[in-house]
Amino acid sequence: MRREDCILFSGAASGAEAEFGAAAERYGIEEVNFTFEGRKDARRRGIRVLTSAELQHGDVSLVYVGRLMHRRYPDTAMFKKVLQSIWHQVNNGREIYVVGVIQPDDTVKGGTGWGAEFAKLCNKPLFVFDQDRDGWFRWTGEAWEAIKDPVVQHPHFTGTGTRFLKESGRAAIHSLLARTFG
Repeated sequence: MRREDCILFSGAASGAEAEFGAAAERYGIEEVNFTFEGRKDARRRGIRVLTSAELQHGDVSLVYVGRLMHRRYPDTAMFKKVLQSIWHQVNNGREIYVVGVIQPDDTVKGGTGWGAEFAKLCNKPLFVFDQDRDGWFRWTGEAWEAIKDPVVQHPHFTGTGTRFLKESGRAAIHSLLARTFG
């Protein structure tokens, strides 16, 4: 895969998204960071401010997402915009890489979990670095399977995840891009 053909789709939020962006920049990978008016972004490179109409393309019922994820989410305009921007990240990527925590019900913790569930619904290759278990997992379509040292296989990939990035998550992001582009 040629670096000049690659694009990281992300969201420029602090934590995993900012770290994916920094790693992509280090390897000369183009970034598209979906955001919206009023959001505080941790990165400025590749910023793509979504219009109200574009955000609506990613609109999803909080009741539906809550049932799918087995939890309740805040019914606020800001949280809905976060979910809508995550929709754009996953919709544009052909492989999805997430840093977070896989829960016992096979969902990923937090708002990040919507990105993982949407990737499952779209049948996209999905990889999660579980910070609690300190390892990568691949969604098989039925369950999570431990995977050692994944490598990005498609030039259009998504990197997203928790705002609460641990050192193991940071190292996993950098190692993933180093294995792929180093």
